[in-house]
Amino acid sequence: METLSLLLMLAAGWFWIDSFKAREAGIRAVRAACDAEELQLLDDTVALGSLRPGRDDDGRMRLRRVYHFEYSDTGDNRRNGHVTLLGSELVMLHLPHTHRSGLRLVSPTGEEPNRHFPHLPS
Repeated sequence: METLSLLLMLAAGWFWIDSFKAREAGIRAVRAACDAEELQLLDDTVALGSLRPGRDDDGRMRLRRVYHFEYSDTGDNRRNGHVTLLGSELVMLHLPHTHRSGLRLVSPTGEEPNRHFPHLPS
């Protein structure tokens, strides 16, 4: 019984640490995307929306977490976005209703853009 209790506590500790790392990776990704899009991340945090198992590209089982956050494009409104992580790897970041796009490769004049893609955590 003691061994089972110890294993359960170790599993809970691993889950807590893994969740903390994933949340931090999500916050870094959201901050980088908001900076690239010239948006304001509100409340400076993300909130867990869903947690379920998923498989990575190598077929290994990982925890798939979807975090929700709020941002503002004008400073007077709140818009909802979400970021999806598989383990602590970024899978998708969704910023709906943005009028600007940091994903343009060239400017309308044909010159190279002065904005760079954000460096997202690995």
